[in-house]
Amino acid sequence: TKPTTGPRTPAPDLSRSASGGATALSGGATVLSGGATVLSGGATGTLVLYDTTGPWGWLGEQYAIQTANLVSRFGTWTAHPVSSYTAGEQNSYAAVIYIGSTYDEQVPTAFLTDVLAKTRPVIWIYDNIWQLTAQDPNFTTNYGWNWSAFDTSSVGKVSYKGTDLTRYAANGSGILNYSTVNPAVATVVAEAVRADGSRFPWAVRSNNLTYIGEIPYSYADATDRYLVLADLLFDLLAPQTTQRHRALVRIEDVGPDADPDELRDIADYLHNENIPFSIAVYPRYVDANGTYNNGVPQDYTLASRPDVVSALQYAVQRGGSLIVHGWTHQYSNVANPYSGASADDFEFFRAHIDAQNNVIYDGPVPGDSQSWAAGRLNNAKAGFTAAGFTAPNVFEFPHYAGSAADYKAAAQKFPRRYDRGLYFRNQLAGGAIDSTKYAGQFFPYPVTDVYGSFVIPENIGNIEPEPFNNHPARLPADLIGAAQKNLVIRDGFASFFYHPYLGLGYLEDVVEGVRGLGYTFVSANSL
Repeated sequence: TKPTTGPRTPAPDLSRSASGGATALSGGATVLSGGATVLSGGATGTLVLYDTTGPWGWLGEQYAIQTANLVSRFGTWTAHPVSSYTAGEQNSYAAVIYIGSTYDEQVPTAFLTDVLAKTRPVIWIYDNIWQLTAQDPNFTTNYGWNWSAFDTSSVGKVSYKGTDLTRYAANGSGILNYSTVNPAVATVVAEAVRADGSRFPWAVRSNNLTYIGEIPYSYADATDRYLVLADLLFDLLAPQTTQRHRALVRIEDVGPDADPDELRDIADYLHNENIPFSIAVYPRYVDANGTYNNGVPQDYTLASRPDVVSALQYAVQRGGSLIVHGWTHQYSNVANPYSGASADDFEFFRAHIDAQNNVIYDGPVPGDSQSWAAGRLNNAKAGFTAAGFTAPNVFEFPHYAGSAADYKAAAQKFPRRYDRGLYFRNQLAGGAIDSTKYAGQFFPYPVTDVYGSFVIPENIGNIEPEPFNNHPARLPADLIGAAQKNLVIRDGFASFFYHPYLGLGYLEDVVEGVRGLGYTFVSANSL
């Protein structure tokens, strides 16, 4: 009645932050609702159900928050544990997604019965599908497939729409395989590809049910099978969506210490190519320990550097839009994790480098609170106005990291963010936020995340000519390759950022390569 390879220990989330070389491990979640959209038959929004039991039960909450973030692209959502599902509840929603993350968690009979009634489209992810098949003695006939066992082969690819997406091959938590698939009734949506080239179904659709044989959030990166789920949501919630592929470029880590000539050169190039762009600016430069000034600390503002102000004004005239990238892009006079200097370090989160040269997240900074973060955000806005600019209405967390309180402050001060987010344990469950369990998430299209922020996507990363902190170098071919994989998203983005000190060559290569794939560059303000 169920696979015999369990119980299994689920792989922890591993979502990579492309900014700062940091890697965020494990957990987190939340509940809120995005912009309301009437989806079908008077029912609106998506019901997200998740597991909670067992030593890894908290991961169910994390997977629910990531799911909710994605479905916010399509309208409102509600999330709660599957254990509290009530008979007929699905009828208040346009669709249902259940994430089975705990092996053998008891799924309410009411939910099983409602799924089999076929009145709402359902995506069922991973565990406990055996409870559904046992509920219907004719499941194989009615749905055209049935499971066999968890396949723990080395799977490094998932094929979808003729594209081989990546999968972390050492992820041994298993993908559910099938004893039978009747192509007259069921459609294999995506296939898992083993190391020897053999294949088996990764996702299958029939009637009202789409089943995915693993949790696609674990170890996700820019080219991952996570993109399959992101695109399948269109089938579930917006099937009439037409193909469209847009691109974004953001010039990163620009402060009062910027080189005006570099900014002008980039602005000229992008303007001549008719490409709108964003510029991420921190308005106060601090080198608290004199790391770059022979041991003498430095501290000055954008307003005190008229040449940089002039270059930014020039860039705006050439199609650039300024966004706030923190106040100082560093924290205090400590290495966080590198030097205490602006653009090197985190501002809203603590981090250090371990003995193996990995960036390790340590949690909120000392004294962190929503009011503390709001004070820094106010100072950042004031730094722009002091330099003669209108304070931007878009915020990007330095190195893509802040506490839950910091994200709440940003949501109140700025209508939009342009980054990847961190999401923490107990944001859905309630109670004290657990800052030791969290995960990062990137988005292949705009969403309204669980903090209530409209998030402009950044999903293919940036150029890093040299390896650092155990991350490999990333060159134009890597970003272009990621953009190519993201074409499987029918209304998706290829969004990257670029440091001006790298000159024009790499930027030209990425722009030409992404545009050559059929993407159209647009302004972040147009979203």
